[in-house]
Amino acid sequence: MLFRSEIPGFLELTRTEPVNRSVEERICDFNEIPGQLSSDELIGQASRCMDCGIPFCHSFGCPLANRIPDWNDMLYQGKWEQALRLLHATNNFPEITGRICPAPCETACTLAVDFGAVTIRRIELELVERGWKEGWINPLPPVAPSGFRAAVIGSGPAGLAAAQELARMGHEVIVFEKAERPGGILRYGIPDFKLEKLVLDRRLEQLKGEGVIFETGVEAGLDLSARYLSRSFDAVLISAGAGLPRDLSLPGRQLPGIHFAMEYLSHQNRLNGGELTRPDPELNASGKKVVVLGGGDTGSDCVGTARRQGADSIIQIEIMPRPPDRRSPDNPWPTWPNIFRTSTSQEEGCERIWSTSVREFIGPPTGVEKLSSVNLDRNSPADKPSAGTQEIPDSRFELPADLVIIAAGFTHTRVGPLIQDMELKLNKDGNISVDSSFAASRRGVFAAGDCVTGASLVVHAIDQGRRCASAVDCYLRKSEQV
Repeated sequence: MLFRSEIPGFLELTRTEPVNRSVEERICDFNEIPGQLSSDELIGQASRCMDCGIPFCHSFGCPLANRIPDWNDMLYQGKWEQALRLLHATNNFPEITGRICPAPCETACTLAVDFGAVTIRRIELELVERGWKEGWINPLPPVAPSGFRAAVIGSGPAGLAAAQELARMGHEVIVFEKAERPGGILRYGIPDFKLEKLVLDRRLEQLKGEGVIFETGVEAGLDLSARYLSRSFDAVLISAGAGLPRDLSLPGRQLPGIHFAMEYLSHQNRLNGGELTRPDPELNASGKKVVVLGGGDTGSDCVGTARRQGADSIIQIEIMPRPPDRRSPDNPWPTWPNIFRTSTSQEEGCERIWSTSVREFIGPPTGVEKLSSVNLDRNSPADKPSAGTQEIPDSRFELPADLVIIAAGFTHTRVGPLIQDMELKLNKDGNISVDSSFAASRRGVFAAGDCVTGASLVVHAIDQGRRCASAVDCYLRKSEQV
């Protein structure tokens, strides 16, 4: 048997990823884009992980602290089921993070310096998919009930992770979701071409088998009062997401044809899922000149959706300058590289404009027809990025637009009746304030995920949900001793 030090690994094998479906094929449907690696190819890629002395992939790069070298080693030895157990030990939903996480673990991989990072995310995904195929993934109900009841408000990644952990600890868990189906942003915000919903539904069935109860179409604070929740449950965990989109206070903002990204993406996902039977013409890009405001992942998702809807043209505007092709000296490994990237959606066809700010939406009362923009000069020091931002004189120009999608991020969580009635304190950013144990300002109430941190990665939300569940369990067990 070879010891790890004797395996040629990255010295002989290069980084290999599956081939994506062609642009011509994939823009005709909402199915997922990547192909697959064979088992032999996957084992070869796992062998490139050389169990380095300080594995930055999980000590620095992964918020969940996934035991990446360990499950790569198990996979290399052909011990697929053991590798899957190690993967599940820190991550409730690896089939989701394996699809949509930007993989900071890979950019922190030691091989990312010179050799091409280990294909960690792809190995993670193929490993868990093998687990589903082989029947290794089943409900893990608790040995004995604790006698405590916990309410989880919201069924996004933080809420689902918390619910699963609490159920496995023996607590009775009811998840309240205001939408028609559970999943939160995973169901309604992530396009199907990145995350097919059968993947989510498959995992939800496991949660149900572990005792988690889902109550959908129920908005906490309206359909359920804060008093009812406090009286009926021993603990309440709020995981309501960020929620409030960043708007643009510009002339013409009230014109029809201007929509927030989540409204646009959610509409298409509801169509794909059968919740809607016909598209809303206002939210359909077919034959339209589309402008997406925002160059991040959400903006990219809107580009891919508009392309599949049959947009006539797509322009994506970013207020920041074009990133460099390689790391700058002040952006060293293993930090996340701020470099130029092209998403699969952008590959499918869109014009990208950088260092540009919209000044006005123009059109008759019937709808937007164009927008007025300016170019920006961003010669500012790194520690004061806004100090040198100024409009370039005489740079104003107009772009035709029948449909404008605002993908400028989120400001903070929605402060609705539940937060107001519970009189929860908010932090300086407008999100729910919690202490180190995720406890909010009202006894027995906890919060986790984007409603605490602001909009962040799904992997961060899962981590928050897991740690918050542990804090809730500790609170409940202590109350039993009082």
